[in-house]
Amino acid sequence: MGVNNVILLENLEWFDESGREMLHRLPEQGSGEIKFGAQLTVRESQAAVLFYKGKACDAYGPGRHTLKTGNIPILTKILSAPWGLISPLRAEVFFVNLKTFADLKWGTRDPVAFRDAELGLVRLRAHGVFNIRIVQPLLFINTLAGTMGRYTTEEIEDYLRQVIVSRFNDYLGDHLRSLVDLPGRFDEIAEGLRRRVVEDFTRFGLALTGLYVTSITPPAEVQQAIDDHSRMSVIKDMDKFVRMKAAMAMEKAASAGGEAGAGLGLGLGMMMPAMFAGLQTGSGQGVAAARAMETTCQECAHPIPANARFCPFCGHQQVLSQQCTNCGKNLTPNAAFCPRCGHAAEERPSEIVCTQCQAVNLPGAVFCNQCGDRLG
Repeated sequence: MGVNNVILLENLEWFDESGREMLHRLPEQGSGEIKFGAQLTVRESQAAVLFYKGKACDAYGPGRHTLKTGNIPILTKILSAPWGLISPLRAEVFFVNLKTFADLKWGTRDPVAFRDAELGLVRLRAHGVFNIRIVQPLLFINTLAGTMGRYTTEEIEDYLRQVIVSRFNDYLGDHLRSLVDLPGRFDEIAEGLRRRVVEDFTRFGLALTGLYVTSITPPAEVQQAIDDHSRMSVIKDMDKFVRMKAAMAMEKAASAGGEAGAGLGLGLGMMMPAMFAGLQTGSGQGVAAARAMETTCQECAHPIPANARFCPFCGHQQVLSQQCTNCGKNLTPNAAFCPRCGHAAEERPSEIVCTQCQAVNLPGAVFCNQCGDRLG
């Protein structure tokens, strides 16, 4: 869209076909001889500034305006003969796009250094988007556009990106102790960063209407350390967690190991109450309680629960130990006297005879060791 050069009348207007132009000058090449009485049409999303004889004369809002310059049609041509019929009264109109330019990208081309309180010096990459709008057209023209015929977001985006990244590094150093605290703070960081760069944008007549952080990425090894830290914060007692995972792994292996695995799984199932009792009473107390409730199989020497009637590994029937009523020492089966204090052992309950197969079973047995029939 250009200037319709008519001897008596001119109509100046501009349409942004690309959607990315922030400023457009008429005429686009060199300066013009905008004549007295020229018509200027400004849209709702625009502002216009008239430069006459090298100076900004007036700013125009939406509507149709009549321009007043010293270039009188026909007469100016006659009077400009000494200058090769080119009027020295030069004039230009700058159209400024006042819409919000959204989805401009910012990010770190090279990693920025951040000193983490827990992880040490870390190299970070960060990315996001921001939105800008021209709020002071004349300041924008004088500080950024100058005499350019057109000015697009691509020509300013790179500079503004560098400003944001610089302020981002400063902000993290002042407000973030460690990357471990980073999850859930993107909105807070974006708002704090926006307040920091508002003044930088204002110097150019720009308003920062929005700034967002889409990612803050540390190196892979640092990310792994953060993930490990997060897991540790969830697991309050690592000793309990390791013992529980080990028990689960052993139980799984036992369930997939055939007959031998079945015996191992049975043993683990009987030992689970002791293990989980330890999980609830504290790691040190749990281990001690589990060990106190264990004994050794008299046949295969595997550790088994102290109250087990059959060994889960070899199936041997266990003889329940008797304690000395004087000193509490465990006595061997059928012991008459305590080997520690010499006190006489209490009389043991009589053995149980199965009525089905006449097999002799240990005192307290519920099922027959030979035929499996219920006793008593």
